[in-house]
Parts: sequence; C-alpha cells; structure tokens
Amino acid sequence: MAAHRKPRQRSLGGNTARTAVTLALAGAATATGFEGTGNAEPQLTPAQVKAKVDQLYQEAETATEKYDGAKEKADTAQRRIKALQDQTARKQEKLNSARDALGLAAAAQYRDGGIDPAWQLALSSDPDRYLENAAFAERAGAAQAGAVTRVRRQLREIEQLRGAAHVELASLRSRQAELEQQRTTITGKLTEARRLLDRLSPRQQAVVTADGSPARASRSTPDGRASLAPAAAPAAASDSRAAAAVAYAYSKLGSPYVWGATGPNAFDCSGLAQAAYRSAGVSLPRTTYAQINAGRRVSRSELQPGDLVFFYSGISHVGIYIGNGQMIHAPNPSAPVRIAPIDEMPFAGATRVA
Repeated sequence: MAAHRKPRQRSLGGNTARTAVTLALAGAATATGFEGTGNAEPQLTPAQVKAKVDQLYQEAETATEKYDGAKEKADTAQRRIKALQDQTARKQEKLNSARDALGLAAAAQYRDGGIDPAWQLALSSDPDRYLENAAFAERAGAAQAGAVTRVRRQLREIEQLRGAAHVELASLRSRQAELEQQRTTITGKLTEARRLLDRLSPRQQAVVTADGSPARASRSTPDGRASLAPAAAPAAASDSRAAAAVAYAYSKLGSPYVWGATGPNAFDCSGLAQAAYRSAGVSLPRTTYAQINAGRRVSRSELQPGDLVFFYSGISHVGIYIGNGQMIHAPNPSAPVRIAPIDEMPFAGATRVA
C-alpha cells in the first residue's frame, strides 16, 4: 500500500523570491497610486485660484441676496404675528368682560327662580310696581340678547385672527427653513473660498483678492497696501438725496463685508445701498433684485453719481456710482467697502432712485 506523504513545500529562493517581492511592491505602489495620486487635488495656479474664488464669492452673494429676501419676509411675518396677537388679546379682554356681564345676569335669573310672570303678577303685593319692573326686565332681556350677539361676533373675530396668525406662522417657518438653507450654502461657498486662498502665499493672496481698481493701484499707503481714497475728486451728484447717499458711502470706506449686514459698521452689497439711501431719507428694498426696480432705469451712458449699478445676469451685486466710471461697493468677505471700476464685473443695469 502506497504511503500518503504530504507534498513538500518549495521555498521561494533566488530569482523566484525576488520576482515575488517585486510584484508585491508593484501592486502596493499601484494601489497607493490609485488611492493617492489618482485622487489628489490638482495644484492650481494663482490665476486659477482667483477664478474659482471669484466664482465662489459670486455664488455666495447670490445666496446672500436670497437670504436677505427670506429674512425680510420672515421679519414681516414676525411683525404681523405680533400685531395679530396684540389684536387678539384686546378682543379677548373685551370678550371676557362681556361674558362676565352675561354671567351676572344669568345668576340673577337663577336666583329669581324663573317664576312665570303671570304668577309673579298675581302674587305681587304691588301690581303697579311689578308691571313697571316687568317692562324694565323686558328691555333688559333685549339688551342681554344683544350682548349675546356681540359675544358670538367677538368669538368669530377671535377665531379669524387666530386663523390668520396660524397662516403667518406657517409662512414664518417656511422662511426660517429657507434662511437655514441659504445660510448653509453661503458658509459652504465661503469656507471653500477660504480653503483655496489658504493654499497661496500671502503675496499671492494679495494679488488674488485685489480688485485692480485704478484708484487703488495708483495710491499706496506706507505699508504697501492700496489706498481706499479715490485717485481723483468725486463727481458732484445732481440730486441732494443722491449726494447724501454718496457721502454716506464714502464715510463707510474700509468697513468690513459681512453677509446679511446693513450697517452701521458692516455691510453686504445691498445692505450698503439700502443704508446709504436710508441716510438720505429714502427707503429702499432689501435685495438687489428688488432694488433694481426701486427707481427709474438708466443706461450706462446716462449714469450720474448716486445711481445704483447692478451686475451679473441674476442681479446679484450692486454698487453706488460715484462718477468717473467708478462705484463704491461692498465686494465680498475678502475685501472691505471700497472704490472699484464698474467694468470689473458684468454690467446688468442701473437705476436712478426716485
């Protein structure tokens, strides 16, 4: 009977071992390449970073305008709810008083025992006085009936007010959900922009975030930063309110950009326009896409200081024209309120505030 012997394992030696090790290392390198180099983020040039950052800032500003619009509507809904609550409370107070009066009358009738008027007349020791009292009671009964009618009307009015408040509350919750959605979009865009900028050196960041404005390029402070002052004297505004708005905008040069802010110390683009005209006694809507319809449209060739100038196809940015082809605007989180040429962004239209 043949013996069953375990096959002898051959050791890897010499060329065979070296070949196996080489294949293993090659496989590891290939896997690392697919997981690492294959998925590595490409190194962007400063010009490419600037293009991506500009796009992210524009997208964030579009979301900011939507946020501002939703916040304006949420604030309006909040004020309506407060007014409805106050009105309901006043009507409820009147209703409570009317109910108390009816309760007293009902208690008096209960104490009288509800005796038939004919028996009360027959048993009365003074029929003449009873008849006088009966006539008064009849009139009082009619008045009570009127009071009941008023109470029922007040109840209906209160229910209507509560229904209106319920509708406003639903609107408010919808706006609050929209606010949260836009807030998430904005912070995501700004975080991504900041991440891209952090990959550049401080000198490259300065180049990427510069606006290229002649006013800023031609004047420098001792530390080498561009000046916020204009290179030439500003043009005069023809309208006193426009002049006041331009003066306000000049006074806010250097203020930080903060999305959703309307001053007095920080602004987003439409917040600056709104605050500038508020200082001139003019009430503007909150958002760029509403502000463009807040006055008379003018062409680019007709621009005068104080006109609002709008940019991008979605009307997502606004500046205050100051003459000489320049505006004051709140650009984005990388730059403060400053002077810039109106041709640095795609021009979308202009409005002269009425």
